Amino acid sequence: MGVEVSVEGLTKSFGSQRIWQDVTLILPTGEVSALLGPSGTGKSVFLKSLIGLLRPEQGSIVIDGTNILECSSKELYEIRKLFGVLFQDGALFGSMNLYDNVAFPLREHTKKSESDVRKIVMEKMELVGLLGAEDKLPGEISGGMRKRAGLARALVLDPQIILVDEPDSGLDPVRTTYISQTLIDINAEIDATILIVSHNINLARTVPDNIGMLFRRQLVMFGPREVLLTSDQPVVKQFLNGTMIGPIGMSEEKDEATMAAEQAMVDAGHHAGGVDDVEGIVPQMKATPGMPFRQAVARRQERVRDILHTLPENAQVAIQDSFEESFGPYDDTEDFSIYEEPLESV
Repeated sequence: MGVEVSVEGLTKSFGSQRIWQDVTLILPTGEVSALLGPSGTGKSVFLKSLIGLLRPEQGSIVIDGTNILECSSKELYEIRKLFGVLFQDGALFGSMNLYDNVAFPLREHTKKSESDVRKIVMEKMELVGLLGAEDKLPGEISGGMRKRAGLARALVLDPQIILVDEPDSGLDPVRTTYISQTLIDINAEIDATILIVSHNINLARTVPDNIGMLFRRQLVMFGPREVLLTSDQPVVKQFLNGTMIGPIGMSEEKDEATMAAEQAMVDAGHHAGGVDDVEGIVPQMKATPGMPFRQAVARRQERVRDILHTLPENAQVAIQDSFEESFGPYDDTEDFSIYEEPLESV
């Protein structure tokens, strides 16, 4: 099972440039979360901070009971073993075939025999749909296959936390959907805590259990997916609808005059792009039939039920509707944790 990641008051700068400040969130155990935001808002910087590649100036990152901003180098090395990371480009070694790329962490960090290595590598390559491609070089395959090979490599050490940096980068919408389905299936298979950094709207609407958004050096919000998907905050609505109308501009921020001028154009009949206020919540992607029951579903319902009264009214309604869809009429006395076998409606 995955582990909880607790971030509190995190602030990161490069010289005099503040990237983001006072970021506080919890990645719940074994759930899939997504961190969204326009390009240039520091999403990848946040991922690198979680694994200790970058060091924020303030705050804490507590993983499995250890604050990695205060621990020793030896402790950080051990904490990093909990992670699997999929980089934007897959970060494969161009001179190695896919088998050797995936086997690399096992050969580098364990003393397993080659027969054990082969068993693990083939298992992970099957999980990401790459059986039969072991002998191919990264330059001989598509971008989507390179992403899946990078994901297989991230999985071979059985990580409890998986960080995924823009899995849609360079991929068409169909292949992005395949990668998204693979991530949900992996969560069902190994119950790892997953954080996906993305600016892909469709992925944001269909994949995660929880969503956060970075904008103007702040974490705008973070919580159950229904909170952002029903939010009336202008920046959230603009981002999720992909429209020009709102505070996000080409240089990230707009002044009031620009926003007023664009709104006047829309009022005059000019189309602002995007999908124009998508109504309702798109159903969340489910694990492929035949995969284990995704334990995060029941855990999340139990967790969200406890905080339901603190959420905006629109989100409460959407959450209760989703509860009824998955488990029948909502009953706040029912213990959802008893569901450990696949349910026909899940």
